[in-house]
Amino acid sequence: MPSTTRIRTRRGSLARQLLILQLVVLFALVAAGVTFAYLDSVRATEDRARDKVTAVAEAVADAPGVLAALSTSEPTRTLQPFAQSVRADTDVDFVTIMDKNGIRYTHPNPDLIGQPFIGNIGEAQRGGRVLETYAGSLGPSERVVVPVHGAAGQVVALVSVGITVEAIDAELRERLWPLIGVAVAVLVVGGIGSYLVSARLRRQTRGIAPEELSNLFEYHEAVLHSVREGLLLVGGDGRVVLCNDGARALLGVTADPVGRELSSLDIPEDLVEAFTSGEERTDELHLTEARVLVVSTSPVRSRGKAMGTVVILRDHTELQALTGELTTVRGLAEALRSQAHEAANRLHTVVSLVEIGRPEQAVEFATEELALAQELTDRVVGAVAEPVLAALLLGKAAEASERGVEFTITPDTVMEDADTGVPPRDLVTILGNLIDNGIDAAAGNAGDGGRRPGVEVTVRSDAEGLLLRVADTGPGVVDVEDVFRRGWTTKPEDGHGLGLALVGQAVRRHGGTIDVGRDEGAVFTVCLPPKESTR
Repeated sequence: MPSTTRIRTRRGSLARQLLILQLVVLFALVAAGVTFAYLDSVRATEDRARDKVTAVAEAVADAPGVLAALSTSEPTRTLQPFAQSVRADTDVDFVTIMDKNGIRYTHPNPDLIGQPFIGNIGEAQRGGRVLETYAGSLGPSERVVVPVHGAAGQVVALVSVGITVEAIDAELRERLWPLIGVAVAVLVVGGIGSYLVSARLRRQTRGIAPEELSNLFEYHEAVLHSVREGLLLVGGDGRVVLCNDGARALLGVTADPVGRELSSLDIPEDLVEAFTSGEERTDELHLTEARVLVVSTSPVRSRGKAMGTVVILRDHTELQALTGELTTVRGLAEALRSQAHEAANRLHTVVSLVEIGRPEQAVEFATEELALAQELTDRVVGAVAEPVLAALLLGKAAEASERGVEFTITPDTVMEDADTGVPPRDLVTILGNLIDNGIDAAAGNAGDGGRRPGVEVTVRSDAEGLLLRVADTGPGVVDVEDVFRRGWTTKPEDGHGLGLALVGQAVRRHGGTIDVGRDEGAVFTVCLPPKESTR
């Protein structure tokens, strides 16, 4: 935070820098505009003055009274009042009529009449026109000299009309004040507009300096791309506002989802509902086609306004698989404990029979129980080449026996090749959960119709793939379409409803199919393609 304070103190916030930049640009534009307008006004005023003096001079030179007065002995008597009248009517500074040698007949200052004209008249004496800025008796002026032609076309006199530079400047100043007023108005309006834009930007950026914004963006990008957990920001309209690489990988989204609606993405409906519900959720388990996700959501509000929902995704697939294996191990341990308990009871029985003098019955009892257990073990181990599945079946058989459920492995069970292309972990997930559900259903339906509860298991592999079939004597399944959805369960206790969802996920992951039918109870049949088809 100290570095942030130094940045703000040294260079100011983004809004302040933008305001200064806008004001500088605005001032430069207005100054350039005023300069160009002023230069254009100067040019226009000077052109207007030249046109005016030329028109007046040519009109005086063509006036019939001028030529008539020049033929008299005292031209000044007639021409001086005429020149003064023209000067007053046309708002010029002087109208000078002179002979062809430049001796004045008229002048605004009568004392200068009869004196030589100050300026260039050579071109006019030859019948042309002289247009120049010259400092004469009245000071610098824009003037023109034109000839007066006689009846034969010869030059008999000259006429000069001029406007002083001071008068031109006065006219220019009159035109300049409105221009300055417009420039000031533009500066004021532009400055107010820039301030309002800057104030709005300052509220939106919270007074952060450009360097801080750049650092925040870089940190934001670095964190988003480096964090393993999925981070998703969903707007109030259901569109994805932000999505990092982890979220895209966990959701299986290849294209950039930012700006798209969640409903248009290929993700389960329960995830869409969780992302857009606006409710806070903590560590909920959700399943996609290939993963088990832990989802946490939290509504986001800024300055009292709802901004959307932040979603945190964590991959729970490996942990769930390990949990399933641990559950299986626990089941096997319970089975071993049960078998040890049963073996102890049988041993006590054998010892007691020996003690009471009945050794023949003791040997018969011991060998009978041993034969039954050994027969099941030999059959499972001989039929199922996969040791993990064989151990699972033996453990589930002991568990079923302990719960009073008859556990049957069908005669057509055979699995000669242990390498099915499906990892043993997934086989345990599929078959273990199906057997668990079958045992629970059969045990819960015990005594219904006078039949003994039982579970029947078939494991068979051939050229068409691997078949896993589990049938029970339970009540059957009614909601076939929802049975593999997370949360579906027939048990009243909380914490169930994930096993069959994991089964469905594992089967889909390996390109298999699962069918739910009914015989005495529910029948689950899983078909997994052969190893070559799963690659």
